[in-house]
Amino acid sequence: MIVQNLKLNNFRNYKSFDAEFCNGYNIIYGENGQGKTNIIESLFICATGKSHRTSHDLDLINTEAESFCIDLFFKNEERDKNIKFKYNKQKQKSISINDINIKKMGELMGNLNAVIFSPEDLMIVKQGPSVRRRFIDIALSQINPSYFYYLQQYNKTLSQRNALLKQIKKNRSFITTIDIWDESLSNFGNEIIRRRELFIKEISQFIHENHLYISGGLEKLILKYEPSINDCDFLIKLKQSINSDIERESTSFGPHRDDFTYFLNGENLKIYGSQGQQRTAVLSSKLAELEIMRNDTGEKPILLLDDVLSELDSKRQQFLFNRINEIQTFITCTEKSVLKNRLNFDVSYFNICQGGLKIK
Repeated sequence: MIVQNLKLNNFRNYKSFDAEFCNGYNIIYGENGQGKTNIIESLFICATGKSHRTSHDLDLINTEAESFCIDLFFKNEERDKNIKFKYNKQKQKSISINDINIKKMGELMGNLNAVIFSPEDLMIVKQGPSVRRRFIDIALSQINPSYFYYLQQYNKTLSQRNALLKQIKKNRSFITTIDIWDESLSNFGNEIIRRRELFIKEISQFIHENHLYISGGLEKLILKYEPSINDCDFLIKLKQSINSDIERESTSFGPHRDDFTYFLNGENLKIYGSQGQQRTAVLSSKLAELEIMRNDTGEKPILLLDDVLSELDSKRQQFLFNRINEIQTFITCTEKSVLKNRLNFDVSYFNICQGGLKIK
């Protein structure tokens, strides 16, 4: 996949932005606070429908405007494509692909595949399970959009079941209606669990190989799936936990409680790993995500590197560049000189200053 052109209108600090990108490395540089990450963010929104920085679309509208528009042109193996994303302060959203409006977010998934690596991702190991679930869910949703459908339906059903649990706590007679929600939740949940298991098995092998190479063969890293339901049918578990769920007014078990744990030489990396080892684990994971996405879809995704080079030492930086050759990459940094003599592929430079663009 190759992004050719990006137009922004009243997006974040950009009143107007228009840039043509090269097929190789696109270096977006400038001082902090000028809007470099906003460009990365707009590309990621076109791939997933969501920002990697905020859950509130209103935050994306320029403070002096009533709405924003992202207009992206790219090509894949089959054809040229255009994604247009609009949103206004009345919370009206419209997304079109080749000028045809889509009704469901799932229709966006798989059109533009992107892997993002940002400073926030360096906390995948350290932070709670929700961060790791998000990492897995975003990758799986792009590779197989039907997974996104199951995830949406599961979350919707989960909210409805939790609402019913609150009613049951007030009036026990409502418990007669819980079975239909349990059955629906288990159907969607079992499919999510199955697909996560397969994905973790695949990505863990790539993570292992990447980390083994960086550590000079000294460290073995694996990512293990730890579902909240072990050796038990989901539907049976829901029925067994009904009384405690009613008391808590929430569902105790299911994919929304799953976790994924990194083990380095058999030890929990979150607890026993150094900061350098944890960063290597995340780097290995992102490169593994990229490799799987390329293998499973038959197309190279775009890679978004948002201000992470400064977080990696020269050894890890070189490993990164060796693995992303011939993949269109967008890199934000404060000084383009840090990349001097590091890139041996097509390169374009974009100097960002106060929401303005200077092509270098």
